[in-house]
Amino acid sequence: MLRFNVFQWLGILLMLTALNAQAQEKPVSQLRAFLTSSKALKADFKQIAVDEAGNARQASYGVFYLRRPGKFRWQYTKPFTQEIISNAGKVWFYDADLEQVTVKKLDQSVGSTPALLLSGDIDLEENFIIQDQGTDEDMQWIKLLPKNEDSGFKYVLIGLDKGTLGGMELSDNFGQLTRIYFSNIAVNPSLDDELFIFTPPPGSDVFEE
Repeated sequence: MLRFNVFQWLGILLMLTALNAQAQEKPVSQLRAFLTSSKALKADFKQIAVDEAGNARQASYGVFYLRRPGKFRWQYTKPFTQEIISNAGKVWFYDADLEQVTVKKLDQSVGSTPALLLSGDIDLEENFIIQDQGTDEDMQWIKLLPKNEDSGFKYVLIGLDKGTLGGMELSDNFGQLTRIYFSNIAVNPSLDDELFIFTPPPGSDVFEE
C-alpha cells in the first residue's frame, strides 16, 4: 500500500503548470491561463496531511516535474522515497521501502479527476463549479467543485501567488485534507527526457493492471 492516496492526487498532478497571466487579472482568468498556456514546470514541494482538528500530522518533501502533454514526475525525497511517473499513457507508482511498482493505464488511474483538463477538450464550467475564494496567506484562491459525484474528492483549492502557482489543497470524500506548498518554481524549463522514463529497480515486485 502506498502511504498517500495517489489515485486522487494523480489527476491534480496533471493540472500543475505555471501561470503566464497578468497579476491584475481575476483569479479565474489566471486559472484558465494556467490550464492552457504553459508547457513545462519544475518546483520543490512540501505536502502536509491535516487532521480533523486542523493540525498538521505529517509533512513530506520532494520535487515535481511536468511537461505537457501527459508527462510528469512527482518525486518524494523525505521522510520516505516514492515516485509517480507518467508517460506514454501509463503511470508508474514506485514505493522504495516496499520495493513495489504498480503500473496503470492513465485513463484507469485518473478517472474523472481534473486531469481531464489536460486534454484541452474539457470545458471548465461544464465539469466544475468555479468559485473565487479571495486572498489568504498572501495568495489568491480558487475553488473547483467537481460536478461528477464519482470524482473521489469534495473540492480542490488552487492558490496563485502573483500569477504563479503557489499552493493547493485537496479535500477528499473520506474527510482527509492535504495541502501542498510550492517553491523554487521554474516556468518552461528545459527538462531531460529521462525524467519521464521509469525502469523498475532490480528485485522490485511489479503489478500491472
